[in-house]
Amino acid sequence: MAVVASAPGKVLMTGGYLILERPNAGIVLSTNARFYAIVKPLYEEIKPDSWAWAWTDVKLTSPQMSRETLYKLSLKSFKLQPLSNSDSRNPFVEYAVEYAIAAAYATFDKHKKDALHKLLLQGLDITILGCNEFYSYRNQIEAHGLPLTPESLASLPPFASITFNAEEAGGESRKPEVAKTGLGSSAAMTTAVVAALLHYLGVVNLSSFTHEQLQEKRDVDALDIVHVIAQTAHCIAQGKVGSGFDVSSAVYGSQRYVRFSPEVLYPAQNAGMATPLTEVISEVLKAKWDHERTKFSLPPLMTLLLGEPGTGGSSTPSMVGAVKKWQKSDPQNSHETWMKLLNGNSTLEMHLNALCKLAESNCTSYESIINNCSTLPAGKWREAVSGPYQAEVVKDLMGARDAMLGIRYHMRKMGEAAGIPIEPETQTQLLDETMSMEGVVLAGVPGAGGFDAVFAVTLGSSSSSSNNLMRVWSSHNVLPLLVREDPHGVSLETHGDPRTRQVTSEVSSIKIDD
Repeated sequence: MAVVASAPGKVLMTGGYLILERPNAGIVLSTNARFYAIVKPLYEEIKPDSWAWAWTDVKLTSPQMSRETLYKLSLKSFKLQPLSNSDSRNPFVEYAVEYAIAAAYATFDKHKKDALHKLLLQGLDITILGCNEFYSYRNQIEAHGLPLTPESLASLPPFASITFNAEEAGGESRKPEVAKTGLGSSAAMTTAVVAALLHYLGVVNLSSFTHEQLQEKRDVDALDIVHVIAQTAHCIAQGKVGSGFDVSSAVYGSQRYVRFSPEVLYPAQNAGMATPLTEVISEVLKAKWDHERTKFSLPPLMTLLLGEPGTGGSSTPSMVGAVKKWQKSDPQNSHETWMKLLNGNSTLEMHLNALCKLAESNCTSYESIINNCSTLPAGKWREAVSGPYQAEVVKDLMGARDAMLGIRYHMRKMGEAAGIPIEPETQTQLLDETMSMEGVVLAGVPGAGGFDAVFAVTLGSSSSSSNNLMRVWSSHNVLPLLVREDPHGVSLETHGDPRTRQVTSEVSSIKIDD
């Protein structure tokens, strides 16, 4: 019986750089772009003498990259050994497999361990699939002479193959050309694999939860276990302890996030070769994970849009390194900029939360004023007001907008001081024009900034302001993506292999009005 789990990609709307340090918060939105992991037994039956085997087989398949890697898994150390010196190894999936299995052995009693041993002797067949939105298909679209529109993206088959570089002279094997859109594919992939394996092995039971129940406090800490194992696997695979907001949103969905103390991962980082993996994982599971998350999503009738400028990606680690270097070399000015960014982030969060409460208190009047504002540039929103309630809505809309303008200003200043393009000039021109358009309340560069993507938030129950913005982006050689906010985190898929259905049907239905 196959288990299929999925986890979403993310957009860090506020908190770039600051989120690396406690207790600074960031607002991270999860999206409708999801990574899927399919786990099933490799063999239907096991041979009578298999009880004495010390190894079992693992097959990892990535159809989009035309990759298949075979491993032997030690049933004593739970370490994976590839059967060939392949350049297609995926450390994120490898650590996810090893740590999830170690978590099962660390938490099960003897009876459950015996059943687990028999299950593992059937081998593991793992397939990973990422929605098209994680990757850039811009080159293919342009090569086919198609316009840079969401319709062109929607015409691609689900889980489309990722293009390859041409073979180099000397007959070397082709390497995947993976141009990404900055949605956190490694975090979503790691989380999906961990969730699928933990459910398959019986460590957690995700099937009894609806999306909403998974978001709330549960009697069982199923998602917390998924979170700890996924965070650990992701950090060790990437060789450093990041802020973890990408994994947290992949597990729990949209949220206000404060990072965990890095010390919780010391057992995994400092484990010696002789330390049993079950002992390492047991220590990590027992550690005090002090991250903070508060449920958050965009206010009603607000739509998240993302655009791919096509000017090449940015290296987040090198940009973070440059900012840290600047902080050390100029502590006074860097602290002042830091505090202004903190204040801007808090102000934006306050206004968005206020809008959510206003929508709850009078949904009809809220919908009316938001729809009116969706047809006007921000400078004319106050003219659309009818009564004190709607004036309050517009006040918070303008407050959120002003806070974002302030955040952008200080992010640019930080980039200039650190010598890195956090909001490059080309992005500034695009974002200024974006924010001047009808029905646009927010626009910026997500996360660490650079050339990866731009985001905008539009108003209205109809898609007219969004469609208008996407047309303008296309005219500026910016490819509007099919990404929207979806506040749900990790999920057990009940429909089986996602390739058997049109998982992108929701986004493929987007139409551009003529």
